[in-house]
Amino acid sequence: METVWSNPVTTKANIDAIKAAGFNAIRIPVSWTKAASGPPDWTIREDWMERVAEVVDYAVANDMYIMLNIHHDEYHGHGTNRDFLRFDGTEDEIAASLDCYRKLWEQIADRFKNYDEKLMFEGLNEPRVIGSAQEWSGGTRAQREILNRYYPIFVEVVRNSGGNNGKRFLIINTYAASASAAAVNGLVLPEDSATDKLIVTIHAYAPYTFCYDPGNGGTSKWSATSSADRRGVTDALQPAYDRFVSKGIPVIIGEFGAVHKDNTAARAAWAEYYVNYANSKGFRCFIWDNGVTTVAYAGAELFGYFNRRTNQFDFSEIVDALMRGVETATPPAGGGDASPSPSGDGGGGGTTQPPANSVNLGNYSYGVKEDGVSTNPQQAVWNLTAAQVAIAKETGAKLVLQLANAPAATLQFVWQGPANSLWWNQKDILGGTGNVLSASDASWDAGTNTLTINLSAAADYSAFKNQPQLNLIIAYYGSSDIKDLGITSATLVK
Repeated sequence: METVWSNPVTTKANIDAIKAAGFNAIRIPVSWTKAASGPPDWTIREDWMERVAEVVDYAVANDMYIMLNIHHDEYHGHGTNRDFLRFDGTEDEIAASLDCYRKLWEQIADRFKNYDEKLMFEGLNEPRVIGSAQEWSGGTRAQREILNRYYPIFVEVVRNSGGNNGKRFLIINTYAASASAAAVNGLVLPEDSATDKLIVTIHAYAPYTFCYDPGNGGTSKWSATSSADRRGVTDALQPAYDRFVSKGIPVIIGEFGAVHKDNTAARAAWAEYYVNYANSKGFRCFIWDNGVTTVAYAGAELFGYFNRRTNQFDFSEIVDALMRGVETATPPAGGGDASPSPSGDGGGGGTTQPPANSVNLGNYSYGVKEDGVSTNPQQAVWNLTAAQVAIAKETGAKLVLQLANAPAATLQFVWQGPANSLWWNQKDILGGTGNVLSASDASWDAGTNTLTINLSAAADYSAFKNQPQLNLIIAYYGSSDIKDLGITSATLVK
């Protein structure tokens, strides 16, 4: 397993060279179920456990911080015990997965319990339902709720395992480690007997079109002087900053990187800006290096920087840029583009009191583009609670938007629901000049800057009323960011 992606086995010389280049932390991803006995005990092979400990010790000898995790053990649907952890399925299947998860962490925690605080445990990697429609966009509410059942087990097992584990830092992954608002806002941190010892982690290959995207939408160009390019980075980190960092909960970007597209100078500029901006907002970063720098096999992802056979960096310019990004005090050329929370007060415009029989939906989050990763700032998304869904489905229900500015462009009302995979259902509410297209669907009050949308106008309204869960979305095409519309409140009215 250690030599997948055409890599040699890890040596101490590898880790020595990485530390000498200026890196003070390392993430060691480990697959465990493939080296375990299977149910019911899931006994990890002793030789595999000791080999993992040997690699951990290479990093310990270099006085590095270490993230050790459960990696690539998600269920792939092939019916074997090699990949077992599920985030959908029957209750019996979920219970079996949780039992497997408990058994694995009991053994890992026990083996490493006497290591000091520089060893951190990461609960999972990119926990998700592989191949599902929402695999990379934050999952469904049901899938996120199943994921949240894993973490109390993780914390309980580690804290009760003795040694230094009672005070060890534990790292909690969002769904698929996604930086999307749906994944970030859907994560529930478990109760912990230790104080301030939980860290959230996300993966943010941003902007996706530059960092990866093998399709026609990809680009090899990125510049710190382009505000659009910078926003590709800053917008991706905003949900995690709003939900966690701004509230004093640390967040690690456990993976980021950009594949080689014969664009070393652009990747270096991006890397410097990325880590500098992230650092300025309180994030800490681990760059993903799969050791692949040339196309050695079909589908190879060229995220490699360090050559494990020569102990040299093939792209030293990018390493230098990473170090500059950490060392400089402010983001390089172009500034920081520190974005406010999408649902700021907006300012301006008249205000009305919420009517009776109403519920405020609170702040919105940005949507996600079709790639399932990149933030779409032209969309405002509200994930409804069960009580809010019940109100939205009542006959005569309305969505009332208090705006700071009068609309001046096309606006769509969109709903998403899991039943029958109905994940994008749009209805044009305003035309190209901000005009109401149908009086039976919506009304605009210029005196109070209030847009009222009758939810019966929803596309396929009969299907809308049958959804057990709902997301409501306003898509506005008057600017590159919906916050320019100034949504100061969103209220459901019966």
